[in-house]
This record gives sequence, structure tokens and C-alpha cells, in this order.
Amino acid sequence: MLRTILVELALFLTPFVLYAALLIATKGSVVPRHWSPRALVALVVAALALVVAGLLLFEGGRSAPPGSHYVPAQTRDGTFVPGHFE
Repeated sequence: MLRTILVELALFLTPFVLYAALLIATKGSVVPRHWSPRALVALVVAALALVVAGLLLFEGGRSAPPGSHYVPAQTRDGTFVPGHFE
């Protein structure tokens, strides 16, 4: 669960970090007066789109099929076998 939260937080912050890097490269600073309301709205929309895409792509197929049971990870004949559903 923590990994999911950290991934989604990183996806949300990515557009803001990239915009801050762009401001540093072009204007030399990241003062609040350089952050226009229009740019902030676009960044929020882009961040939310990344979060939704991340949830759908990374976490969408993680549910177990109905009626299955989990077989934990184990070592067989010196080979690691990851956990899976049967």
C-alpha cells in the first residue's frame, strides 16, 4: 500500500517539478510570481491525469480471480518461485 501511495505521489508531483526546472532554466528562480494561475491549472490537470493513468495501469490488474487462493512465495529446488493465485 505504501508503494502505491509513493508512486502516485511521485506521479502527481512530476509536472510541478518539471515546471520548476523550466522556470529555473529560463528565469533563474522559482519565485511564486512566476507561477501563473493558467500554468497552475494546466499542471494540476496534467498531474491528475498522470495519477489516474498510474492507478489504471499499475494497480488495475492486481485483483485475484474469484474462487482462487494465494500461494505464498517459496523456494523449490534452489529456485525462487514468486507468490501467485491458483
